[in-house]
Amino acid sequence: MLTVHHLNNSRSQRIVWLCEELGIEYRLVKHQRNPETQRSPDSLGKVHPLGKAPTIEHKGQVIIETDAIIEYICNVCAGGRLSRGPAAPDYAQYLEWLAFSEGSLFPGLGVDLIYAWTGGGNATLMGFYDVEIMKNHQYAEDRLQSREYVLDSGFSAADINLGWTFEFSECRGRLKTFPALRAYLARLRARDGYKRAIERGGPQDLSVFSAGVS
Repeated sequence: MLTVHHLNNSRSQRIVWLCEELGIEYRLVKHQRNPETQRSPDSLGKVHPLGKAPTIEHKGQVIIETDAIIEYICNVCAGGRLSRGPAAPDYAQYLEWLAFSEGSLFPGLGVDLIYAWTGGGNATLMGFYDVEIMKNHQYAEDRLQSREYVLDSGFSAADINLGWTFEFSECRGRLKTFPALRAYLARLRARDGYKRAIERGGPQDLSVFSAGVS
């Protein structure tokens, strides 16, 4: 059976959501952050040396990295559902949007948070990342102004991957000037699979990452 290791208030919520959308059977193991440091607990380090979430176990394998886990579950455990294969017309766009969340969108937001946590002090550094954060958000905003989901062919695992990052962006106060992204996030949260994931994985409190947001 597929085992999903889930850390509260983390990107592993995506994997719980993915499994619920797919309707597949899985075992959920919950881990709790250290409330003072927000670091993952030792229990995750016992599953994988990097102590990351999400982590899955399946058929004797331990797999990390969200994009890899999404593609593995979709294609190995669900017959390709919610993914797009090489023969699909929007295969390239699927890969782009699947990777965009962690590859382009999140890094700047992560710097934004660490900058706030550490008291800042380097306006040039944050100025560079501010430009990147706005550019990345505008790119997604433009894409979603005329679409319900990022692919013309409909809802996919790429939307699941993007959803949590936009929730993180929301807690960082970065969605205020992007109405299409706010509407997109509301659509994602309205999905039954998302609601079931919250019920099973537990409520999220991303406000722990809102340092420095007015």
